Amino acid sequence: MQDLWPIIASVLGVFLVMGIGAACRHLGWLTAEADRTLANLTANVMLPAYFIHQFSRSEEIESIATAWQPPVFGFVATAVGFGVALLFARTCGPWLGLTTDASQRAFALCAGICNYGYIPLPLAEEFYPSAVIELILHNVGVDVALWSIGIAIIGGTAGSGWKKPLTSPPLWAVIISITLSQLSLVRYIPDPVLSAIGALGGCAIPLGLLLSGAIIVDFLRDRSWLGAPRVALAAILIRQGLLPLLMLAAGAMLVTQNDLRTVVMLQAAMPAAVFPIVLTKLYHRDTETALRVVLWTSIAALVLIPIWLAIGAAWLG
Repeated sequence: MQDLWPIIASVLGVFLVMGIGAACRHLGWLTAEADRTLANLTANVMLPAYFIHQFSRSEEIESIATAWQPPVFGFVATAVGFGVALLFARTCGPWLGLTTDASQRAFALCAGICNYGYIPLPLAEEFYPSAVIELILHNVGVDVALWSIGIAIIGGTAGSGWKKPLTSPPLWAVIISITLSQLSLVRYIPDPVLSAIGALGGCAIPLGLLLSGAIIVDFLRDRSWLGAPRVALAAILIRQGLLPLLMLAAGAMLVTQNDLRTVVMLQAAMPAAVFPIVLTKLYHRDTETALRVVLWTSIAALVLIPIWLAIGAAWLG
């Protein structure tokens, strides 16, 4: 318990920032009209700056030959998560209350993908700093899976959603950062520029957490998420029971790199991501089911994140 307490405190700190975002929304200090602007600033300016800052001070990327492994693992793990959640929703869903195609698709999208950014990144910075680069690369693969397989699940068609990550500033920030690192050009970037990049990057995670809390509190006002306890329990069992076991087993058998194993451990411990709620609403699917999955797994995460991190650390060595 003494070893777990710093992790528990850090997890609580992350959720406290989200709670402050929720309070700001309730008090009218962070309005819904500002969400799109702040989200665009976070995704297009602050996150790329955060990625460049992390790469500029890291010596972890020694070879392009190893840089492909984290995104491939992220893509495959997320694809498997979507597949398992969709199979469960189709086969067992009708007995749990997932009786419509819309509710089954919403369950599969939300339970199939973990919160891969704003919660694991601060935990990695605090406890596993050498794994931050691998986590960033891993998340590129998760993004591609979300905008291809995830969109196919929630929209009912493959479409062209997979192209979206290819034009995103965070992806190009990763590509540019790897290139600068490989060509040893980082040392030529002026210190004032690096300082400005670091200052902008330092805002990315706190602002992302504040926005997440504000978005969640908007949905909390619709108390329909309190119903259907069997769906909530199924979401916890899939997202924070079965899928972590599969991820840790794959990490133990297939991953030899210590830092990538750390990423696997972090991702296995995470609740469902928040953004799929927005996608579910955008595609006119069952928003109530999406809310139940995301909110109940987030509540359970307060207890389960430290437990899974402890299990993962022991399992993966």
